[in-house]
Amino acid sequence: MTCSGCNTSQGLPKGCKNNGGCGTDGCDKLSVFDWLSNMHQPAEELVCHIVEIRFKNERKEFYNNIDRLPLKVGDIVAVEANPGHDVGMVSMAGELVKAQLKHKKVNQTEDLPKVYRFANQKDIDVWQECREKEHAIMIEARRISRGIGLEMKISDVEYQGDGTKATFYYTSENRVDFRQLIREFATAFKCRIEMRQIGYRQEAAKLGGIGSCGRELCCSTWLTDFRSVSTAAARYQQLSINPQKIAGQCGKLKCCLNYELDSYLDALKDFPKHDIVLKSKGGEVSCAKIDVFKREIWLSYIKSDNVTWYKFSVEQVNEFLAQNKRGEAIESLEDLNKQFNQTEDSLFGTGLLEENELNRFEEKKNRRRRNKNKGNQQQPNNNNKKNSGKKNFRKKRRKPNQNKNEN
Repeated sequence: MTCSGCNTSQGLPKGCKNNGGCGTDGCDKLSVFDWLSNMHQPAEELVCHIVEIRFKNERKEFYNNIDRLPLKVGDIVAVEANPGHDVGMVSMAGELVKAQLKHKKVNQTEDLPKVYRFANQKDIDVWQECREKEHAIMIEARRISRGIGLEMKISDVEYQGDGTKATFYYTSENRVDFRQLIREFATAFKCRIEMRQIGYRQEAAKLGGIGSCGRELCCSTWLTDFRSVSTAAARYQQLSINPQKIAGQCGKLKCCLNYELDSYLDALKDFPKHDIVLKSKGGEVSCAKIDVFKREIWLSYIKSDNVTWYKFSVEQVNEFLAQNKRGEAIESLEDLNKQFNQTEDSLFGTGLLEENELNRFEEKKNRRRRNKNKGNQQQPNNNNKKNSGKKNFRKKRRKPNQNKNEN
């Protein structure tokens, strides 16, 4: 995927290695926009020698540039690992790293791993060779785990840059004893094995995908802190509790349900409770539907053949409640609708049911067919009118006699 930053033609090539300058570190997951790149650093302030290195998918770590290498975003470097070394790409450098360290609560005085050197061609060749065989090894690892009978799903495999270690990311609902599995993997893949359990949301962030909104998943583009989402968030926003609609690709409730929750909670402060029962002269009335941001409430009779809903504002319904508290019954919904609402939009009922009948399209289809048949009929000529009383017989074509042809 590309972004609008690839259209620029000034500056140094960044993460995507385009010929121009890109405003981000690439088109990968959790890309970074360096909004401090054009700012000059004060002379008395120390330069930050810590850089952020990107590895496969969304994995990022901070490293200390002890040798003061002239690193910039997009450089491929060899960094310290245990054991051996790893290969990654610089995703953040300069003053922006300080803000990121503060955001992630990382102390700069800690002993961070080191940046060894710029990656040479041999390092890059080994790194690319390991990346190419990761998918095949993941398929083989799944086959081995199924053969042992472990209830787990191996989601991803990540090789270290030098090929000496492989990390297997897996998801499981129960605790897994994978000691035998590690022995099988070490025998099959000839390297050091590390098993790391992740959640279902972390799995979706690693794999990525397109959400129901048509955009890339939030967890694979910018979201890093996963907060708990409850069904109450969907109820406050008047959403149907349908797991297929409110669940994401991870199988959990969508994180975006929390984005507008505060706005809905602020708007619902003036609304009465949803289970209110009003006493009117036409019978008991309950709340059928609410529109939060239009501040409208639809009321209907509880025990009545009339299925019509009547629309009122929040202030009007609060007045009805105050009138009931004084022991007074409100007028019937029909009279209240005539008093407060003078438009047809305030009614929601039998007309809608008639519009949603299953047979509402049949008559229209029959009319179309009749019109097509009329259009296909040829208009009679004047000669046909004269001979309308006579029957038209088509002359049959005689078949040639086979005996005559043989002679």
